[in-house]
Amino acid sequence: MLFILIRLLPNQVESVQGGYDKALSDMRQAWGYNKPVLVQYAIFLKNVFTKWDWGFCTTMGSFLQPVDEYLMSKLPATIYINVFSLIISIPLGLIFGITAAVYKNKWPDHIIQVFIMFFISVPSFVYAFLLQYFIGFKLNLCPLVLASGNDWFSWTMFHSAILPVLALSFGPIAGQMRLIRAELTESLTSEYMLLAVTKGLSKKQATVRHALRNSLVPLIPTYLADFLYVIAGSMIIEQIFAVPGIGKTYILSISQKDYSVFMMCSMFYISIGLAAGILFDLSYGFIDPRIRMGGNKTNEL
Repeated sequence: MLFILIRLLPNQVESVQGGYDKALSDMRQAWGYNKPVLVQYAIFLKNVFTKWDWGFCTTMGSFLQPVDEYLMSKLPATIYINVFSLIISIPLGLIFGITAAVYKNKWPDHIIQVFIMFFISVPSFVYAFLLQYFIGFKLNLCPLVLASGNDWFSWTMFHSAILPVLALSFGPIAGQMRLIRAELTESLTSEYMLLAVTKGLSKKQATVRHALRNSLVPLIPTYLADFLYVIAGSMIIEQIFAVPGIGKTYILSISQKDYSVFMMCSMFYISIGLAAGILFDLSYGFIDPRIRMGGNKTNEL
């Protein structure tokens, strides 16, 4: 569907007066651009699966640069801001989620619930603009966009990444707070917690040794999947903060009608989504002792 839909858009390269450059013309002929769409699709699949040839850039990057080489150059920026987002979101989500569960129906829980509802309900690009306007423009504390260059460990690059990292972190933090609060609240009211307290453990010891460990079981697969989603990044956030990553490239490939770049970006995101889903499902069998994969069924007499 994606292959056909992008082909339905008029290609701006074709509208250039005087025709194509010779190299571009040869490339388009080899990929069957002058043939029916389904024939083009067959040629595309054949080149990808037999030669790992995704085509060449026509309107993006260097002229006739291999698409896989071009996208690999965009990957570090996406990983950079998303790794920092993951480092921030996981501990903060755990801390605030545990606090909300321990102080359930008290003022800390009420405050945390307000933040959860706000950051889950509001799209990430809304508070991305708010961060950019108030912190970046009004207070002038951080740059409005990511610094250019490849010096990822410099203070200039780190300082410019604060706003996009915060914009990417708020949503995951809120989701993890809601999940850990629900799981830990259920564990704290379970019968085994009452048994642990009656055996002499303090409430803090019972919470750490029993309730918290059991409530983390459904969270760990989520964290494993998040590590894969780090590579995928956020298309909207990258566009707002001018992050030269995969997400921004994906949007530009549509507006600039670069067929090959669009198709490889699409397959990249699809592969990440499928891999994260599979890892999420399989990890339950290794983490949760109540689940066994491939176990033999016993016949009851």
